[in-house]
Amino acid sequence: MAQSVAGDTVEAARRRFFLEGGSPEGLVAAPILRSWQRCSSNGLDVGDRPQLEPMSSTALREEQERHDLLRRITRPEMMALRQEAKLTDSVVILTDGQGLVLEMAGNPEFAGRASRVALRPGVAWNEAAIGTNAIGTALVERRPIGVHGGEHFFEPHRILTCAAAPIFDPRGELAGVLDMSSHASIRHVHALGLVRIAVEQIEHRLFERDFAGCSVLRFHEEAELVGTAREAVLVFEGDRLVGANRRGLGLLKLDWSALDSVRLPELFEGVDVSDEIKALRSRTGSILHGRLAPPSQVASRPAATPARGRSEAREPVFDAATSAALERAVRLVEADVPVLVHGETGAGKEVFARRVHAGSRRGSGPFIAVNCAALPDSLIEAELFGYEEGAFTGARRQGQSGLLRQADGGILFLDEIGDMPLAAQGRLLRVLQERQVVPLGGGTPVAVDFALLCATHRPLAALVESGGFRSDLYFRIAQYVVELPALREIADREALVRRVWSGLGGDEAGVRLTDETLAALAAYDWPGNFRQLSGMLKALIALAEPGKPLPLAALPAEILHHRPLVGAQVSQRSEAQVPADGSLSALTREAMARAVEDCGGNLSRAARKLGIDRSTLYRRLIWKSGGPETRHSP
Repeated sequence: MAQSVAGDTVEAARRRFFLEGGSPEGLVAAPILRSWQRCSSNGLDVGDRPQLEPMSSTALREEQERHDLLRRITRPEMMALRQEAKLTDSVVILTDGQGLVLEMAGNPEFAGRASRVALRPGVAWNEAAIGTNAIGTALVERRPIGVHGGEHFFEPHRILTCAAAPIFDPRGELAGVLDMSSHASIRHVHALGLVRIAVEQIEHRLFERDFAGCSVLRFHEEAELVGTAREAVLVFEGDRLVGANRRGLGLLKLDWSALDSVRLPELFEGVDVSDEIKALRSRTGSILHGRLAPPSQVASRPAATPARGRSEAREPVFDAATSAALERAVRLVEADVPVLVHGETGAGKEVFARRVHAGSRRGSGPFIAVNCAALPDSLIEAELFGYEEGAFTGARRQGQSGLLRQADGGILFLDEIGDMPLAAQGRLLRVLQERQVVPLGGGTPVAVDFALLCATHRPLAALVESGGFRSDLYFRIAQYVVELPALREIADREALVRRVWSGLGGDEAGVRLTDETLAALAAYDWPGNFRQLSGMLKALIALAEPGKPLPLAALPAEILHHRPLVGAQVSQRSEAQVPADGSLSALTREAMARAVEDCGGNLSRAARKLGIDRSTLYRRLIWKSGGPETRHSP
């Protein structure tokens, strides 16, 4: 009822403003009215239908790469809001400082509806072109704003309800906008609050970077909030204010014009450098609580986001050849050509697939990842293809749509497809040929539209020859094959270790790798590849002393006692340890068997050493010398 009354009020406001030429003050919020007035003054006609075409996928990828820092910093909040968006039939959107949509995630059904009015990546939702909308109007008003239904300037956008908040960098520049949008019939009353909290976290994280040589004052009215995302932050070069967040300016009744002109003694009385939170008296007489970190501690003790926000830091750092293969894979996926990714465990196959998804036109659709090795043989068909009510004992009463249908409009990623049972392979081939899914237990075929990416560490061509994998399916999914190199095969491993270390926050934590430590890390052959390397480096960062170099003695024994793979040692190790058949699968099994031997037969310890699951290690091992690979029950 309340929503209907609000809708009637907006309709009255539109009639008075657009038809009668009057002022609807009191009928709509002041920011909405100001936006309508700006749009009309700029020559926009409410009767027109804006014709907007998204930029090309290549141009969009370039913009996304240009704003890579913004995208990485906002990723934890995007991931958290994406779950909320799925539950509320919404999408969460990140734009740059001009309103260009860089990323969109959430409910795929609503994303499809939104794309009909050009709310999709590659379109600039600025007020000058789109009229009144939450993204563009938040940029102009420089404040969080919600725009619901008929409050949008153009008629086609009335289907939307949107809540957006601008993201400011420490210099007061607009870095981007975070937005949640849904259908106007489902007003998400908490959306604006969620977006504002997320932006507060993002802006707080921006203070972790680029302030070497500056002092940082962190403070709040309540001492227990110092060190959280709700704290006020001021940055000083000498005693001159050069950076701030909005809360810091607000508590001192300042605005962005104070940057570069106001000095620390003008703001507080006698602030001393301290690791402890102390009472601060501002020049206005208010008592606050905070601490001032000297320049030497800014890099080593950032009080920003905890390590769990660094999901991107666990991702592999691809070399130039793999990055080029990634670009080709994006183009192939957009041309509906299936891609097979081949590489050892931990080499980054799923990360590669996710980057293909993010870089393609299907990036706004779902990314459905299925680990074929993790699904029991008896359930893999039900999970993939879905089932009707009563299809088998234990089936859900309402049935299940299946993962293939959930991938509609996006990308289906089948990891470890070499472990898919032959029966399921046949059904999958039929889906790929007919582009429709028939659930188990019968029912009407359902059309599906998804791009296919597959991955495996096993030699599929050899499996085809032995009868373990269908040849017709192989040629269907392996129309283009990407080979991801093992970490030990990368030539400049020292540079790679440095990049992963930096990506995990080692440099920001003020911990430097000594030359000896770096050389030892680079010499180790990392059987678990990037997964093992990133896990090890993350542990070293957590255990290191901030501001001090990481000595060689800090490394675990398995790395310290490892013989570097250089010169003649490489040849000796190759001759002694590489299996006779030289296959990737045999190499992998040999590394696993060696790890189990080194760990005294303890499978759990060996699995941790390799950076893989115990069940995977158990299943892959060859227990009889020279015998075929055999499955074992855990």
